[in-house]
Amino acid sequence: MRVALIHDWLVTMGGAERVLEEMASLYPDAPIYTGVVNRARLSPLLQSRTIIPTFVQSLPRAVRWYNRYLPLLAYGMEQFDLSAYDLVISSSAAVAKGVLTRAETLHVSYIHTPMRYAWDLYHEYRQREAKGLTRGVMGPVFHYMRLWDRLSADRADVLVANSRAVQGRIRKHYRRDSIVIHPPVAVDAFPVQSTPGRYYLVLSRLVAYKRVDLAVEAFNRLKLPLIVAGDGPERPKLQRQAGPTIQFVGRVDDQERVRLMGEAKALIFPGEEDFGITPVEMLACGRPVIAYGRGGILDTITHGETGWLFQEQSADALVEAVLAADAVSWAPDQLRRRAEQFRPELFRERFRATVLAAWNDLR
Repeated sequence: MRVALIHDWLVTMGGAERVLEEMASLYPDAPIYTGVVNRARLSPLLQSRTIIPTFVQSLPRAVRWYNRYLPLLAYGMEQFDLSAYDLVISSSAAVAKGVLTRAETLHVSYIHTPMRYAWDLYHEYRQREAKGLTRGVMGPVFHYMRLWDRLSADRADVLVANSRAVQGRIRKHYRRDSIVIHPPVAVDAFPVQSTPGRYYLVLSRLVAYKRVDLAVEAFNRLKLPLIVAGDGPERPKLQRQAGPTIQFVGRVDDQERVRLMGEAKALIFPGEEDFGITPVEMLACGRPVIAYGRGGILDTITHGETGWLFQEQSADALVEAVLAADAVSWAPDQLRRRAEQFRPELFRERFRATVLAAWNDLR
């Protein structure tokens, strides 16, 4: 069977790229087609693969400004000639699912989310992040992208959602059914810690929709130690807002990430995410998660058992949640058992079975 993998863009190693790694391990001979690529930022496994970018790769600062080229990336995906392949697997949060395939080719698309900046978060992005000319052109450009996104969702034979929340968005925006297969989490990289943690932790990109501002405001009031790991455009504003008990450490490598999580008292997760790999990694360390109770977090955190969920996205609600969670005696082994349910081996098993069933149906 001739297989091709498709991914939106390969410019960093995030959760979507970890999913792609597992797909690549399942299909070791499959080339990877993508919008743009920065090989230096990829894992050794992905660096070793044949990677074919769109024509956007040759445009000015494409690796840095890839999101500004979104309509061209959608067009570029349609220019890939995939007629030689029997199976096409796309890993998509934007444009990868829009590739064109023959009627005889099976196309399975793993949807990390429908484009949230075109659908659910469109008005928030436009009001809070878009400025000047970008805000002016955003309306007509994203009107076109919504039409393209909806139509391109019909090109895949099978849609796989990474959480029940994303499954709901697929049903809402694409009017299609999907199968839920949770992303893989490398739980073995995070040893269980039985000693009490010393501080609370935020580990996130510092962008507006992550709502790290709520954590900063809450811990200013609580006067408890909070470490904020990660970087992004919101960092200067957040640092100006932060009081003396809050420390910013910037982007951290994998080794420091494991140390910070293992020595923390709990993870603070105030944004709404599609799934959320970081909370599962925290559970693997035997540490609870205090999170806003919407989105993909509901697939991983059970209120009062593996973490504490607050229902209003506000600093007041987060303060109450931190105080309530502090009164609970968390069992590290129980938290670890929950994390074990998201092991990479289980992802590979479920995804392989889904592809095989779809292949048999097509044949």
